[in-house]
Amino acid sequence: MPFNRVLLVKPSGRRGLGFLFDSIPLGLEYIAAFIEEDVEDIRIVDMELEREPFQFFIDLYQPDLVGITMSATDHNKGLFLARIAKKNEITTVLGGYHPTSIPKLLLACPEVDIVVRGEGELTMRELVRKGGPQGILGVSYKKDGKMIHTADRPLIKDLDVLPFPARHLRRHSYRNTDRPKKYDALLTLRGCRGTCSFCCEPYMNRGHLRCRSPENVMEEILGIWKYHGGESVKVMIADPNFMADPKRVDRLCDLLQYHNLNMTFSALVRADSMARNPEIVKKMCEVGIASFEMGIESPKTEDLTSTNKGINLSIHRKAIQIIRENGGNAGGTLIIGLPDHTEKDIRMFPKYAKEIGLMSAAFGIVTPFPGTTFYKELDKEGVIFETDWERFDEMHSVYRTKHLSKEKIEELGTYCMAKFWTLDTFIDRERVFKKRTKEKTALINFLLGRANEAGFLVNAGDEVKKENFSRYVKIFLRAYADPYVEAYTREVGVHNVLEMSRFLNILGPQKIQCTLRFDDETVSFIFKTTNRTVEYIKIIKGREDNSTIDFDFDLKNIRTYSQESPIWGIRRFWTAFTFKGTLLGYWNLFKFLAAIGVEILTWKSTSYKNIGQRF
Repeated sequence: MPFNRVLLVKPSGRRGLGFLFDSIPLGLEYIAAFIEEDVEDIRIVDMELEREPFQFFIDLYQPDLVGITMSATDHNKGLFLARIAKKNEITTVLGGYHPTSIPKLLLACPEVDIVVRGEGELTMRELVRKGGPQGILGVSYKKDGKMIHTADRPLIKDLDVLPFPARHLRRHSYRNTDRPKKYDALLTLRGCRGTCSFCCEPYMNRGHLRCRSPENVMEEILGIWKYHGGESVKVMIADPNFMADPKRVDRLCDLLQYHNLNMTFSALVRADSMARNPEIVKKMCEVGIASFEMGIESPKTEDLTSTNKGINLSIHRKAIQIIRENGGNAGGTLIIGLPDHTEKDIRMFPKYAKEIGLMSAAFGIVTPFPGTTFYKELDKEGVIFETDWERFDEMHSVYRTKHLSKEKIEELGTYCMAKFWTLDTFIDRERVFKKRTKEKTALINFLLGRANEAGFLVNAGDEVKKENFSRYVKIFLRAYADPYVEAYTREVGVHNVLEMSRFLNILGPQKIQCTLRFDDETVSFIFKTTNRTVEYIKIIKGREDNSTIDFDFDLKNIRTYSQESPIWGIRRFWTAFTFKGTLLGYWNLFKFLAAIGVEILTWKSTSYKNIGQRF
């Protein structure tokens, strides 16, 4: 008997660096679109966004088949959902990168009936039509107490035959993490020619690259634009390497230029593809594909060789230079905690990221995901000690290295983030964007962007490292002070990058000090202004005397800060003001608040006109 009522589910609990690029369950939407005509009812539930328990949706939709997509970090949450489904006598199917790599382990769980390995569209269609896994390629299942693994299903050669993802089945609107604008995701190819030892792509797509035609991709982009009502939308191109076929990208840029949509794009790319195609990079930035994430991995040639990255350090610099010259966002990920890394090695990483001109960077702890060459090597050596899949999030150390403890590696991850994400990094980004936009960034837009990013990082960090969150806050503060910030801001002139003339004119000459405290760790931001300029910004340990406006924040309330309403935020700001009781102090604070108020009113009058357009 065929399956007629299908519920596809993304568990809550997906966390770590990978979550940033995988917030929309696009794989489930592809499957739903492919089998929609074969079933009576199909639904998609993203438990990351739902307030009701999973049983509520079981009762509401009455499915006879529940399909769950799983990554390593939501292994436990995925099995929890499968147990609920089994209690309701529903057949359970697991799929995705993680189940593809460990089908035996998952089938050993009584709540798991079937594992779909690799691409799911054709397999799921056969499954719902037949009502069981027998004779279907690309599945693993149990029969009479034995595990059966059928042969791998051939990969889909022509991706243009696939229907577009079933976005109409979304129950929620997705938002970009750092900008108040609509967000969507797009896949234009599958697979990658790269053979990086730590990457899941080689085993998932067997080293085969398959690309959709530019015309097919453009048709979907037009559909995304219509789905969002023609409003401004940010689209994440989630391909492993969007630039794998440069000619295809070149043609897509021509199509985007012709249609001139109100959309911006970010893309995952390889540095070598960018370095070899400067003219196409220029075209991408011109049509809105202007934010790029590259696997930089390491400043050590030995690391790039041992992980089969296939690039060298000169490629890093060339790719980043080309992106910056065209006003794009040159972002990169680096991996720390490889078997031979020392503390001295890892402390080089944020310095290198800044030296080569990265405008955003993430420092992930290298994680051996099952199915990868890296996992097989470490498993053979017997050095993987972690058994909790939730910690395979690229923010926890899960195997023994030669020189560093688990605790030290995790501390160094926080150190790297603190050393890179200093204020000069944010100003540098706006300075580069100005090449393309030809205008300064509004001060309020800049501040809102930083506040949103800080809130996201606080919440993510609290969730991932909540058991030692206080220790990591102290490590961050200890590392954050940097004399280079003053040198950079004196040279560049923040007022030359941010539109803040009204603000400075009202504020006047001031020395503003904002101190962040957590127990015995203290860091202060000091802003020296005139009527027209910001002379400098510096970040120091401790405090300075002779400030004209002084704020003091106790970061023990950091979780509260990130969740407060605007009114409570203003009250918190007032409470942090330390010059109470002096007439001059109150006058300076009044000018500061008046300057901020004028900026907010001006910003509101533009109705978010330009916010996020450069990203």
